[in-house]
Amino acid sequence: MTLGELLSRTSTLLGEELTTEDGHGDILARPVTSIAYDSKQMSPGAVFVGLRGQQTDGTMFAGEAEQQGAVCIISASPATPGIHLPWVRVRDARPALAALSVEFFGHPSQELPVIGITGTNGKTTTAYLIQSIFESAGVQCGRMGTIDHQFGSNYQVASLTTPEASENQQMFREMIENGVGACVMEVSSHALALCRVTHTRFTTAVFTNLTRDHLDFHGDMNRYFEAKRRLFELLPQGQPSILNIDDPHGSILVDSVERPVTYALQNEAAVTCGSVEGSLTGLRFDVRTPRGEVRVRSALIGQANVYNILAAVATGVALDVSFSAIETGIAAVTAVPGRFEIVSDATDEVTVVIDFAHTDDALRLLLESARPLAPGRLITVFGCGGDRDRSKRPLMGAVAARLSDLVVVTSDNPRSEDPAAIIEDTVAGIDTRYAGQEGNRDSVPGGGQQTPFVTIVDRSAAISHAVGEARRGDVVIIAGKGHETYQVIAGETVPFNDAAVARAALMQRRSNARVS
Repeated sequence: MTLGELLSRTSTLLGEELTTEDGHGDILARPVTSIAYDSKQMSPGAVFVGLRGQQTDGTMFAGEAEQQGAVCIISASPATPGIHLPWVRVRDARPALAALSVEFFGHPSQELPVIGITGTNGKTTTAYLIQSIFESAGVQCGRMGTIDHQFGSNYQVASLTTPEASENQQMFREMIENGVGACVMEVSSHALALCRVTHTRFTTAVFTNLTRDHLDFHGDMNRYFEAKRRLFELLPQGQPSILNIDDPHGSILVDSVERPVTYALQNEAAVTCGSVEGSLTGLRFDVRTPRGEVRVRSALIGQANVYNILAAVATGVALDVSFSAIETGIAAVTAVPGRFEIVSDATDEVTVVIDFAHTDDALRLLLESARPLAPGRLITVFGCGGDRDRSKRPLMGAVAARLSDLVVVTSDNPRSEDPAAIIEDTVAGIDTRYAGQEGNRDSVPGGGQQTPFVTIVDRSAAISHAVGEARRGDVVIIAGKGHETYQVIAGETVPFNDAAVARAALMQRRSNARVS
């Protein structure tokens, strides 16, 4: 496709004329090789789109893009003096990037069924389950999300839950070329607000829940929800919306989508279940659907995973996947990295779990799921991220103190903030009715007991402390980072892995026990 052809087609899709100054006829006839928004990823023949970020305007790298062989600059900013390439000025570079990308890669989502999952919690596990259901039905399925982007033997660690538009469309096209028959992707609120999936044709959209998160970006819960709602506005006529109506925002969506397929535990829904048998070895329950009953036997743990399984079953039912494939697909997912992942083994006298929970509601669900599984105490290690919504820090502290027997407050990704200051914000939420200094278990006015807590800035030391303090039968929850293999401290990314540190602490505990 030539530059002139690409600009013409994009003008029609975008509803905005993309024109260049006179004198560029020769360049307009040149073939376009790629769409780029990062000058570091440039190659000769690329169209460079300068995106405005929260801190920088990508257009400032137009000179670098020209030096590396770009054929055109697309930007919402005026032309940079000294640039000799065609400069196309647009109202907003983000929707322009989405339109350019979908045209350049030939509208791949019209050939590839794409299932989009949005919500605060549960997206990753639900994506793993849906992918497994499709593959049990004989359909090779790609997956894009928080942990990785994967199809067949192709694997890429994810830097964003939902990549930028050009990367999305490129991956869809690559999936088609490699014989992939469907794709399930996590769709973040940032991606929806920033047009990363605009012009993507979704076959199905799934809503898991909405709780407080990302308010540093969206400003308030209403704008956060409106961003999520956009996924359902992208659905073509007649396509199903899978909605959790135990969440009030899911109930709101029911009235605004064309074909709702509801699921719930607490309310009447199209897909629901009766009693649930749960233990540290997994879940057993039967799911009632409009097509009949699905028998669930899963190695996943906790009530949050009951919801994730219901979402996956509802998706399979809505897309006419066989019950045998749904049951087999769910049973095949034995674990999801960093999601209620047990890192201890059967020989350990304590159970250690890592989980990605990094909001107050996710932490609540995690601890409520863990509590009935703990013969002894429930010990929680967690921290809060820096340069993010500060208002959730005391809320997480309050949840941890209310639902744990011992709390260890530590660092997460402090980024540019002082880790000790973040911990101070978090500890402020440990209500004095429930929390005191470690060792003080005296009853307090109004009932209840004070929950002991300690603060340890170094996350490795905090994990080691919790595992070392645990007694036989205790469950140690390490929350916040899950699958992540790094910490961001003072702007520097350093290797760090909760699972590896926890396993080392367990090994030390076993060694100490042998010595004793």
